[in-house]
Amino acid sequence: MPKFSPKEPVASLAEYRRKRSVGKTPEPFGEGAVRPGLFVVQKHSATRLHYDLRLELDGVLRSWAVPKGPSPDPADKRFAAETEDHPIEYADFEGIIPAGNYGAGPMIVWDRGRWTPIGDPHTGYRDGKLLFELRGYKLRGVFTLVRMKEPKEWLLIKETGDAHVRRGGTYPDRSILSGLDVDELGRAGERASAVRAELERLGARRERLLGADVEVMLAEQRDAPFDDPDWLYELKIDGFRAVAAREDGKGALYYRRGSNATAIYPDLAAALAALPCAHLVLDGEIAVLDENGLPVFQRLQKRALLTQRRDVERAALELPATYYAFDLLGFEEFDLRALPLSARKGLLAQLLPAVGPVRLVEGIPGQGNALFKSVRELGLEGIVCKRAASPYRAGRSRDWVKVRLERTGDFQVVGFTEPEGSRSGFGALHLALAGPSGLTYVGRVGGGFTDRELDETRAMLLPHRIPKPPCGGPLPSGRGNTWVEPTLVVEVRYREITEEGLLRQPTFLRFRDDKTTPDSMPAPPPSIALAGAREVPISNPDKIFWPDDGFTKGDLINYYRAISPWLLPYLRDRPVVLTRYPDGINGKSFFQKDAPEYTPGWVRTARVYSEEGGREIDYFICDDLETLLFVINLGTIPLHLGASRLSTPGAPDWCIIDLDPKGAPFADVVQLARAVHELCEELGLPGFAKTSGQKGLHVLIPLGGKLTHDQSKQLGELIARVIEADHPKISTTARALSARGGKVYLDFLQNGHGKTIAGPFSARPVAGATVSMPLRWSEVNGKLDPRKFDLTTAPARMKRLKKDPLREILDLEPDLAGALVRLTRRMSGIKR
Repeated sequence: MPKFSPKEPVASLAEYRRKRSVGKTPEPFGEGAVRPGLFVVQKHSATRLHYDLRLELDGVLRSWAVPKGPSPDPADKRFAAETEDHPIEYADFEGIIPAGNYGAGPMIVWDRGRWTPIGDPHTGYRDGKLLFELRGYKLRGVFTLVRMKEPKEWLLIKETGDAHVRRGGTYPDRSILSGLDVDELGRAGERASAVRAELERLGARRERLLGADVEVMLAEQRDAPFDDPDWLYELKIDGFRAVAAREDGKGALYYRRGSNATAIYPDLAAALAALPCAHLVLDGEIAVLDENGLPVFQRLQKRALLTQRRDVERAALELPATYYAFDLLGFEEFDLRALPLSARKGLLAQLLPAVGPVRLVEGIPGQGNALFKSVRELGLEGIVCKRAASPYRAGRSRDWVKVRLERTGDFQVVGFTEPEGSRSGFGALHLALAGPSGLTYVGRVGGGFTDRELDETRAMLLPHRIPKPPCGGPLPSGRGNTWVEPTLVVEVRYREITEEGLLRQPTFLRFRDDKTTPDSMPAPPPSIALAGAREVPISNPDKIFWPDDGFTKGDLINYYRAISPWLLPYLRDRPVVLTRYPDGINGKSFFQKDAPEYTPGWVRTARVYSEEGGREIDYFICDDLETLLFVINLGTIPLHLGASRLSTPGAPDWCIIDLDPKGAPFADVVQLARAVHELCEELGLPGFAKTSGQKGLHVLIPLGGKLTHDQSKQLGELIARVIEADHPKISTTARALSARGGKVYLDFLQNGHGKTIAGPFSARPVAGATVSMPLRWSEVNGKLDPRKFDLTTAPARMKRLKKDPLREILDLEPDLAGALVRLTRRMSGIKR
């Protein structure tokens, strides 16, 4: 009997390699790369048909041949002959071993997943009783390998006492990857030929469709389910929408908005590559399931946040993804989108495995109410109703309708946040959930209140203020939180309680004036008792972002953390636009408005329709430090802000004159900034200055939400024209660089709906790692050097100043009407 320890490989791969010849068999000859906890069962038709059970231990696959295969019945004691160790990569092998080679014949991946030893596996092996739990697509629950008299002879037995025992039961016998039985592997083309023939009969359009070119079809929202024999009804999966493809022998995944997600889900890409056809394009949803086989959005988010290859590979085993395919859009040389949905789904059912990482979402004809009732009982997200005769069209369509299952519950109010912008009363109510150990924080709700309720609720809560939170759990950090005694109960609609113990997408419904404590509360997930403060894992903190200066991504994160007390007031309730530099300022960068699909549920986003883009955009709203750090961890360097807040989208807080030198002397920039300041004083307007973070200066004028975006732009233009007339030798309003003649450009076009500026304290992707710094007017002189404000000096400066010179711009309401009258007089005599 071989001896081994945790520090030594179970056995070398010498025996495995001795039996096989490189180049003569497609089997892998890996070095035993570690994938801890992996198990696989492969069905192999060699000299005799059998199943190979393989458990990863010490970097290799410990292997047993099981002639009759595993059984879910504890009465079936299945003989298992121990064989040579296999390389880890063998767990992905599905194919035909050519004649003349050891083990010649077809082999499929019958099941795969994670195994967890119960007790020390080395001791269990040595003593001849290896007890373990399997979590695969087919095999679930506790099993035992028991050694018989001969060292290589074992019995594989399903243990009693769990929900996965099935007396007299069997398992599905096809591959979890290709959907083929082992005897069909050599005839894999037959299935594709049958689909191809059906497409020719249906007259499908002959044009190869690529996954990256697909614009997805979207469903409209409806409040209640319905029955209709002309419609198909599907489960709505709580995951990420994605187009999947098998192209050029490889799998590919694209998120709804087109970004490539293949590297995040290598397990799904491998499964797509194993499908028995040359080319196909699918529409579906990526999900990560819990122990009960139900989608859990938080688990999916954990996977989507990973970028390092080692982390991704580990997560593919610990949090395996499932792709739920509900539509077939392309197949080989055919584009199926013009065909009826019922025909597309019928063909899709012929191509996908019944069990595995890629599976079919079935369409149930006619029975929408019955399916929705089942969804409610299971606690799933909802259903999607689709007209059976509908073609596939990009964009939102009445032929697809989604009906969400909303949950409601009573929660105790434990505090509130301060209002922002024109909102009165409070920003949001802090809520708590009663549990065995007392109150636990579950998040906040800000939507659904009337203006009257905002004011009345604040007045009701203020007499009950207390210095500390009356609850535990994942409490919010930062300022602006007022805590109160839990005397008020509210009913809230929400999507789910996340694994962090926070309400997802809550909306206020009503006050429970009849209660001071809830009668019953929604059950939290098991992790709620362990939930702590929200944390953002920082990826690659040592990566160099400013090569010439030596600043790293970690330095950037630390800067934003240090400057956050002064920065956050400008970010709250204001959509943020990112420019991401994942490899630093010398690498590729890209502009991003949409929050990515993998954004955690606790991060606030807001959906705003963009007239310019003609679509809805999910913007980040950085109300707290954790959200800010999440955004910066994406590789964001500058933060670009609009002048208006989410609560008042048509009313900007400021008007800006951007003094852009583009080669003009910085002394001219300073002179013009002071000229704008003097003009503003003449007009009775407050004015504030900040560096742009590069070579220019910004002068900002508070508007107090009294002007529209167009009026703000007109005000900016009038001021710029006056300055240009007063200083014609050094200033210009000509936008074209070639027309400026070495003068400073007075840019007023940064005002207007949808326009953004580099926010106060925003870092800039330029040499020196400078930042946009608010200034006192006494500092705007010949000695001013914007380069001295960088990642290291800016936080120290603000601590020294204590007061932000720009902060008042968010609160002041100047006499704009009077200023405009005075400005109009000043304009007299100036030629347009």
